[in-house]
Amino acid sequence: MDTNPFAAQADLVLRPAAERFHSQHGWLDSWHSFSFADHVDPAWMGFGPLRVINDDRIAAGRGFGMHPHREMEIVTVMVEGALEHQDSIGHRRTLEAGEVQRMSAGTGIVHSEINSSEQSCRLLQIWIEPSVRGTAPSYDQRPFPSDPGWTLLLDPKGQGGAMAIQRPLRLWRGRPQPGSSLALPQAAEAQGWIQMIAGELELSLEGRSGTRSGRLHQGDGLGLATGLSASIRALEAGTDLLWFEWR
Repeated sequence: MDTNPFAAQADLVLRPAAERFHSQHGWLDSWHSFSFADHVDPAWMGFGPLRVINDDRIAAGRGFGMHPHREMEIVTVMVEGALEHQDSIGHRRTLEAGEVQRMSAGTGIVHSEINSSEQSCRLLQIWIEPSVRGTAPSYDQRPFPSDPGWTLLLDPKGQGGAMAIQRPLRLWRGRPQPGSSLALPQAAEAQGWIQMIAGELELSLEGRSGTRSGRLHQGDGLGLATGLSASIRALEAGTDLLWFEWR
């Protein structure tokens, strides 16, 4: 990332793409915004309820065999290609680009994720800490439109066509058109995290420290404290991002 006015700000947490943890296992190329597996840094254990944001590219014919999870909300945003999902509560589904999967691990679930196609696939897998523990595991998967603007993917009550999640958190996917501006759909006194999927944008912030602006690129992440309002402007075609918001 170029020199960025968002760095070293008390009300912002900047995670440049190049500073993320990186795992390369031949068939798996994964970038970790926060500590994951053998990459452990006490300064990067997550942000708010966000525990994991992994940007994974999985080679054709490879993937993760059956493995367990407990007490975590696991969200997969499929960016390119397709992934075969199978789990211990009876689901066997193909997750395709444009679809989102929400899996509440609850008291325990075992699942696999295999790229059965002849091309690599890309996905963002997100772990969110639940508000309540000891619940039964559950699963949901849906396609979402790729219209310009904001699309609500997660909502604690499943409102607006979104999938429900066991945390008072909302997740939007944004696809601003080049040159157009979008306000972040944030509630008053909310915190949030921007995760860039693709492209480049200019982010303008207003708060107690005045007005600031800077650029974010593919793979960059930025955490926002309360009391900030923000808008984004896409600088190239194909700009794509996630916006998490909670109070």
